[in-house]
Amino acid sequence: MNNIPNLGIGIGLRVEHYEEIHAQKADVGFFEIISENFMIEGGAPLANLNKFLEDYTIVQHGVSLSIASAEQLDFDYLKKLKKLSDLTQTPWISDHLCWTRAHNHHYHDLLPLPYTSEYARFIAEKARIVQDYLEKPFALENLSSYITFKDSQMPEWEFYREVVERAGIYMMLDINNVYVSAVNHDYDPMEYLKNLPYDKVLQVHLAGHTVQDNGIILDTHDTYVCNEVWNLYSYVHQQTGGVSTLLEWDDDFISLADTIKEANKARQFQKDIKHVQ
Repeated sequence: MNNIPNLGIGIGLRVEHYEEIHAQKADVGFFEIISENFMIEGGAPLANLNKFLEDYTIVQHGVSLSIASAEQLDFDYLKKLKKLSDLTQTPWISDHLCWTRAHNHHYHDLLPLPYTSEYARFIAEKARIVQDYLEKPFALENLSSYITFKDSQMPEWEFYREVVERAGIYMMLDINNVYVSAVNHDYDPMEYLKNLPYDKVLQVHLAGHTVQDNGIILDTHDTYVCNEVWNLYSYVHQQTGGVSTLLEWDDDFISLADTIKEANKARQFQKDIKHVQ
């Protein structure tokens, strides 16, 4: 996989934990940042980031690229993103397989799309350009899904695979999102996972979710990872042979130590698992 490193187990770098991180060395393989929070010229965010860079590997994950938007790529945004990557020396950059803006309006949400071959070709060409411009491995993350489109021509996993393989990029596989979408749309999450090109997966995300009274699951990142998602992670780890694993926890925060403890549960699902060719 182009010598992409396995950084081990990491967590998201969040302001709520800054004081604890400054107070003592955190036992993590890496921290993942939301790129947009640091795409600025100066101030406290960059001062903190520079301090963390002295001791930790930082990986960039974005939320505003809007790769699936009908609009052209925003090269002002990409210029800032690349400048940040020069500072962090992130081994790769990821964002979401979605759209977030239309007609110059930012919706500040990760919005879904119909799964068609035409759309896959359109997104793949944009993703190829992004990776070439950033000069680093670029990965797209699968979304949690709450609606479907009548125009879709294929299941999500086929669309995801087609975009990645056409573009020559990578997958940032969110296992909780696979589970959330599978439950919401009544299919087997293993059918999704068994149809992915695991040589293209460079990182995985794990997170907790919320089950509503009507049975719909929301990807809330505010609680512990459920057993079903851990079991899916065990399968993914077997297929990849081991890639960087990140716990996302973005609301109702627990302590840094407890967040790391939850992330490190991944180790028990990695034991005695051999790489399946």
